[in-house]
Amino acid sequence: QVQLVESGGGLVQAGGSLRLSCAASGLMLNNYAMGWFRQAPEKEREFVAAINAWSDSSTYYADSVKGRFTISRDNAKNTVYLQMNNLKPDDTAVYYCAAAYRASGRVQLTTSQRYNYWGQGTQVTVSS
Repeated sequence: QVQLVESGGGLVQAGGSLRLSCAASGLMLNNYAMGWFRQAPEKEREFVAAINAWSDSSTYYADSVKGRFTISRDNAKNTVYLQMNNLKPDDTAVYYCAAAYRASGRVQLTTSQRYNYWGQGTQVTVSS
């Protein structure tokens, strides 16, 4: 049984930082591209960041977070991270991690339908 469990969310002031973690079980993370998406109240889920499968460390970011967020993976720990710096109130949302089997490239990884598994989400709230 595949599980993705996010952690690290919380309440932070604007300008602050958080690091989200996504612990995967029931799959070999090395075979999956990993992505982070977010959904704010009354808005559609949107792409945030992604990293290719295997040892390819290519990363992709939404324009709104580029330069502030960094995605990384530790295949040995079966964990993916999202370091979020200089947070803004507009970053407030539920953040979800997702796994896409043998996926790569921006076109695939920015599309939520490409992902096979999703976590339950973690709330990030940024106060002004």
